[in-house]
Amino acid sequence: MLSNTNSVLLVDNFLSACGGNMSVSEELALRLRGAGWTVLTTSSIPNGLCKAIDMTGTAWVKRRVYSAASVSVYSGRAFRWAEAVCWMLRRAGRPYLLTLHGGGLPGFADRNPARVRRLLESGKVVIAPSEYLRRRMRSYCSEIELLPNAIDLSAYRFVLRAAPRPRLVWLRSFHSLYNPALAVETLAALVNDFPLASLEMTGNDKRDGSLGAARRLANELRVAERVEFAGSCLKTEVPARLNRGDVFLNTPDIDNTPVSVIEAMACGLCVVSTNVGGLPYILEDGKDALLVETGDYVGMARAVRRIITEPGLAASLSSNARRKAERFDWGAVLPQWERLFGSTIANFEPKKAFEFA
Repeated sequence: MLSNTNSVLLVDNFLSACGGNMSVSEELALRLRGAGWTVLTTSSIPNGLCKAIDMTGTAWVKRRVYSAASVSVYSGRAFRWAEAVCWMLRRAGRPYLLTLHGGGLPGFADRNPARVRRLLESGKVVIAPSEYLRRRMRSYCSEIELLPNAIDLSAYRFVLRAAPRPRLVWLRSFHSLYNPALAVETLAALVNDFPLASLEMTGNDKRDGSLGAARRLANELRVAERVEFAGSCLKTEVPARLNRGDVFLNTPDIDNTPVSVIEAMACGLCVVSTNVGGLPYILEDGKDALLVETGDYVGMARAVRRIITEPGLAASLSSNARRKAERFDWGAVLPQWERLFGSTIANFEPKKAFEFA
């Protein structure tokens, strides 16, 4: 017998206490608790195998506490974690929602269609945070709810960039997928035209060599004194970090719907981004951002020049970006999560949990 029908389990990465970035699920947990829900979370363990054990173990041990679960689904090795957790949830007799994450998931699904289709068909609800993922994953699950990643808009001070300076900001984890070197190359391509150009790079080190490579490149291109590697920061520090600059560089080779871009838009920064994955579904080239091809530092530098020198462009991008960001406020997104959890719990017919011998 469940003690609380408004009790849910969130299965994702909860690593902010270990120095990682706060995930969307961590923010969701805080918001649901504030709305009166009882929320259990897993896992805060960074190691892969131990993380998987913690996730599946929590799903089983706490089965009499929560009434539904949300499981985040990523590509690669993390997909196995989702499969294992969902197997345990079925044994525990608990319904679950599946939330799709990552620009690499469609490619993974194309290589593993049977596994992906089987997992998605097992969920009571499948959620995509972007129209890109919903469209790309539709062949594996015909009914996918669109529910965007959210921010607390009130936490982001908006500054209209009517006369932007050549102060560039990059905020992401240092990982090869996000191509931090492209930001350094872009800065180097601008210094002759803008002697005061600078770049601040904020993000935790994923230890794949990307941070070291970006530092070496800055030295090789003779812009090291113009680049500040600011390290990671708390979620509460993000708005202030962003507002140190006027132009936000988003450089990934693969992406979905990065919260950092939405945060930059909320602050009114002029966004220059690679045109990959889900980004063209949230950014409109020439209206609220400027989009360039993957790896094209010349094109990215050209876009920054336009922002700084073209009359009226920066102000237009800045104001339109803020209006776009308003769609992602928690005030609009949280009620949709509550509706999905509520309907999943109300419409689920509980069965006797499987008991291990």
